[in-house]
Amino acid sequence: MKILFLGDVVGRTGRDAVIAALPSLRARLGAEFVIINAENAAHGFGLTPEIARALFAAGADVLTLGNHAWDRRELIPYIEGEPRLLRPFNYPPGTPGRGAGVFTAGVRKVLVVNAMGRLFMDALDCPFRGIDTLLAAHAIGRTVDAAVIDFHAEASSEKQSFGYHVDGRASLVVGTHTHVPTADAQILPRGTGYQSDAGMCGDYDSVIGMQKEGASLRFVKKLPGERLAPAEGEATICGVFVETDDATGLARRIAPVRQGGRLAPAMPE
Repeated sequence: MKILFLGDVVGRTGRDAVIAALPSLRARLGAEFVIINAENAAHGFGLTPEIARALFAAGADVLTLGNHAWDRRELIPYIEGEPRLLRPFNYPPGTPGRGAGVFTAGVRKVLVVNAMGRLFMDALDCPFRGIDTLLAAHAIGRTVDAAVIDFHAEASSEKQSFGYHVDGRASLVVGTHTHVPTADAQILPRGTGYQSDAGMCGDYDSVIGMQKEGASLRFVKKLPGERLAPAEGEATICGVFVETDDATGLARRIAPVRQGGRLAPAMPE
């Protein structure tokens, strides 16, 4: 199975680029399933129902979130009724929405999990313990054909530890949140595809997607300043492509995806 994952969509620039390019990108890669992290799609902070619907219409099969999940209050009733929109599963019990789901791609079943790290992040339930329960209930090669985990976390050490923790039990673990694509796309020893961060879909003439002047002043003058606003130049679409083995559900190949904007292009052959 060929799966495309796109990293954090940041602001109008990022979402317009993704919406415009996704149909052709999906066809070019032969992607059978598309997952997008959309937690920064609404002016850099959160997601609205209207934007979610536009991303689904463009070809996203599942949208994931992160620590900005609740920045837009209007998303709360929407997420309750939209199973294709996931927030981190390790939020406390009773939090609106769901953190995992099994979805269809033709005749195949795909488990998608949204998890959030705890190092330098909110103090949520332990994602390491929680993921064991989820993967035991939905084992690749037995109840599902593939399993993809969006691990939304700050520290690369926590992301790598999580990748090795589930190695051999997931098709792909891909990090989000830091908005900078890492160069460590690889297949771990037991067959799980891994990349520490997919990068963002946004303007890279910026500070992690935000206008660089205001963001830089926070470090120069140590003052919070005005609310950050997304940069509005040409976006680079960043993500990860993985192809799984039909027999095992594990990764056969993994490659970064970068298109447009300022970063050097990368596309699976």
